[in-house]
Amino acid sequence: MARDPKLDILFEPIDVGPKTLKNRFYQVPHCIGAGSDKPGFQMAHRGVKAEGGWGALNTEYCSIHPESDDTMRISARLWDEGDVRNLKAMTDYVHQYGALAGVELWYGSSHSPNMESRATPLGVSQFASEFETQTFCRGADKDQIQRLQNHYVDAAKRARDAGFDIVYVYGAHSYLPLQFLSPYYNKRTDEYGGSFENRARFWVETLEKVKKAVGHECAIATRFAVDTLYGPDSIEVEDEGVKFIEMADPYLDLWDVNIGDIAEWGEDAGPSRFYRMGHQQPWTRFVKQHSNKPVLGVGRFTDSAKMAEVINSGELDIIGAARPSIADPFLPNKIEEGREDDIRTCIGCNVCISRWEIGGPPMICTQNPTAGEEFRRGWHPEKTQKAASDDAILVVGAGPSGAECARTLMDRGHVVHLYDKAEKVGGYVNDVATLPGLAEWSYHRDYREVQLQKLVKKNKESQLALGAKEMTVQDALDYGADKIVIATGATWNTDGTNPLDHGPIPGIDAENKDNMLTPDQIFAGKKPVGKKVTILNGDPYYMAPSLAEKLATEGYEVTVVDGVGLGTYMEFTLELPNMERRLHELGVEVIGDHWASRAEDNRLEIFNLYGDSSKRVYKGPGELPREKANDTHQWHEFDSLVVVTGRSSNCELYDGLKARKDEWEENGIKDVYLIGDALAPKIIADATFDGHRMAREIEDEEAQYHRPYKREKAVFGAPYVPGHSYNLEFLHDKD
Repeated sequence: MARDPKLDILFEPIDVGPKTLKNRFYQVPHCIGAGSDKPGFQMAHRGVKAEGGWGALNTEYCSIHPESDDTMRISARLWDEGDVRNLKAMTDYVHQYGALAGVELWYGSSHSPNMESRATPLGVSQFASEFETQTFCRGADKDQIQRLQNHYVDAAKRARDAGFDIVYVYGAHSYLPLQFLSPYYNKRTDEYGGSFENRARFWVETLEKVKKAVGHECAIATRFAVDTLYGPDSIEVEDEGVKFIEMADPYLDLWDVNIGDIAEWGEDAGPSRFYRMGHQQPWTRFVKQHSNKPVLGVGRFTDSAKMAEVINSGELDIIGAARPSIADPFLPNKIEEGREDDIRTCIGCNVCISRWEIGGPPMICTQNPTAGEEFRRGWHPEKTQKAASDDAILVVGAGPSGAECARTLMDRGHVVHLYDKAEKVGGYVNDVATLPGLAEWSYHRDYREVQLQKLVKKNKESQLALGAKEMTVQDALDYGADKIVIATGATWNTDGTNPLDHGPIPGIDAENKDNMLTPDQIFAGKKPVGKKVTILNGDPYYMAPSLAEKLATEGYEVTVVDGVGLGTYMEFTLELPNMERRLHELGVEVIGDHWASRAEDNRLEIFNLYGDSSKRVYKGPGELPREKANDTHQWHEFDSLVVVTGRSSNCELYDGLKARKDEWEENGIKDVYLIGDALAPKIIADATFDGHRMAREIEDEEAQYHRPYKREKAVFGAPYVPGHSYNLEFLHDKD
């Protein structure tokens, strides 16, 4: 099936300096946890996108010198020839598909913690970072400014030698060039400070020097936050934003524009909870009016019609994407082939970003379980190894893990029955997507539902057995499957069992008391909710703040008693600042650092977690070893108590089958497996991964447990000369 002719503009080539971009799909720089030290990971992740039709693929931000070290986060580096050789693996592979390779040269200045190098970064002026903890820079003198500019030039030459086609001078997200430009950072009084022309001098001079060094061989780009969203205290798009575009335009071949700063960079990588597709357009639309060069912008573009619209309207020339390219590396090819219903649409949850923010590779994706696993596990997003057996498999549970497992098993050629008492695929996601701002999370369900329906039509022996009665152990034994995968999920604890004391809370019983509810019971709508609601929170992610927003919006008076940090994981997904603003707007009261000791009738006894003495003393057996006991206990009244204290796996079916293992053989059952939340509660991305891995490895002797994966590691005693031979057969999913 051919693409819609209205989308032809997306596949037109465009010249970018001395290079030609084959289409308008451009994977902007984004972090994956590979850097330069995991060249196989870097090569495979970017390379599979080149295979999928992306016209250009960039590394993550790439440090140009040890003074710009972001440890514990992982950046690429171009410090020496070893980095050149490692990154060349990526450029060689990308070029095989006719795509361009780009690198974003980065000097972080005050935002570089330098925990590995221990160097002191240079900057425009001395100040503490508003993003990092206890990180200061040294204001550069004129000699040091020359030195900084030479760092960019030297790194640009190494980038050229590594085979990169596009070389950035990275100035967005409040890094060094923008710090010189912005009066928020720049307090200098010499020719590099004061007036706009003086503040722009460092960036323009650096671009000029980089272009002189490599511009005849590489396209020169910059990433520029055209509005830092600080108002008149910094860069505003219609003032100094467009003035800089005009000033720097002669030295560039490509503009990569965005908005925001570093302290709240979720305003750029906007989570779907708060921002729809194209949310940056009110700012970035001004750029084309002031530049003669190609302009690309981002905004989590997932709809092909919208992509074509912003190009045809003259707002952008190229569609930049990070998260949509992670969710579906083959998005361009699927659009070109008229297969848009096969696209894994990015849900905007920002879990991909969370792993980089935490500091640990690899990046993961809720939609695409192969993201980050292309090299180390040999997983291709569109190819699976065909089944080596004719085992018929029963998957019980059609939530994120079970649906993904069944989809992948069917794709491999197995006969699969996906069994669930619910009427619809999706499980837990069907409830979560009803929470405020999370409707786009339903794309996770939609993709699997569509693919399962297609696969069942293709293989008439496979079935979606939805709306069925709850399966018993005897039902499973009698079903006739060769293998059984249990994906029955998890439920919220009804008795207050929590991570603080690992036990229930006396008096809490949402199973039997009408004035106490779990999130599951709220979604089911089978209990009334009283006017005055207290949420007891022991979960660090989205559930408690989302329920607080939902109930407050519906007119309830909401108080959250929080013992673990309300929405702390949302700091890593970039949702937390606006979530806190939202709860403040709605008048939600948050009582932090408190927990509950018991509940009676319509009241909860709460206490300050740190209400006992700071002095530790030995009192003998049976006594808390603190000088003074906690005397902060007080009663808190409610009409309804929402218990968000933790989840427990629904593994009764699995446990029952294991208890009757001696009956498996006589019923033709070879093995039974446990995956997803039924194995242990986890985020949706990890539950999806769990189902996918099981489907890939189900023919292993011990498929319940992971195969070893490839580790890219330095070996003690070996010389520091990175290996230059690498195997490109990883995409074929061979054992």
